[in-house]
Amino acid sequence: MVDQIDTIQNKLKEKFDEVKLYKTDYKGHGAELIDQIADHVDIIIGAGGDGTIYELANALCQREKRPAFGIIPGGTANDFSRAIGINQNPLQAVEQLLQDNRSTIDVGCSNDEYFLNFWGIGLITQASENINPDTKEVLGRLSYYISTAQTVNNPEPFHLKVESDEKSFEGEAVMMIVGNGPFTGGIQAFFPENNLQDGKFDVLIIKQSSLPTFWSIFQSKIMKESRFNEDIIHFQTKSLRISAEPEQNIDCDGERHHTTPSSLEVVPNYLTVLTGDQFPE
Repeated sequence: MVDQIDTIQNKLKEKFDEVKLYKTDYKGHGAELIDQIADHVDIIIGAGGDGTIYELANALCQREKRPAFGIIPGGTANDFSRAIGINQNPLQAVEQLLQDNRSTIDVGCSNDEYFLNFWGIGLITQASENINPDTKEVLGRLSYYISTAQTVNNPEPFHLKVESDEKSFEGEAVMMIVGNGPFTGGIQAFFPENNLQDGKFDVLIIKQSSLPTFWSIFQSKIMKESRFNEDIIHFQTKSLRISAEPEQNIDCDGERHHTTPSSLEVVPNYLTVLTGDQFPE
């Protein structure tokens, strides 16, 4: 996408009166830029992968005044851009942004940190940690699935306690994922019918690791399978409290900065985003 920046900037100038380009030089620089410009602009467009989008969105969500947020995808999975209907070709994504279609979406909040796609512990974190950077560079999204397949065969169970108004759970588990958006690793793997505007999380707990269990999930049958498979627990909720023994590393939209315990809540209609044509109102 780097070699297309000039073209992208010129396209944006066709629609918007003033367009300024900022380049980030280090981790956290994007958040610093948000703090500098957010009070003075109408739209902020992030160009990059899920890590960049996570950093920018977190900085925006921390603010009382939040400009509209647009995305030009430039990473491996680009989960959130897919969730809001943005084309994965950067130049076609710009054409969508020029339409200036806006929607408000829910975001998740975990101990004062925000997420757009998912919060997870267990296998999902281990799979992400096990990805070889060289493999990711060459194979892209396929590297996520290879790592997942390898990790499923070597699970590390933990004792999980989950409390919510809708459902509680305490027992051994190998993975827990809380979904706000439908995409994980570039596909609609866990919550294909997830809605970014319904004010609810989808929660998935996997008690035992097996390839058949995960195959049923990847075939998008979770809503049906969870009724009959005793190793799968699925429910929806607006908030929940989670603890684990031993403590678990948390994967929050692909970023791993914290460990359990954690309290999660949906913040409804919190962030205004520029969406693709097919995103539901």
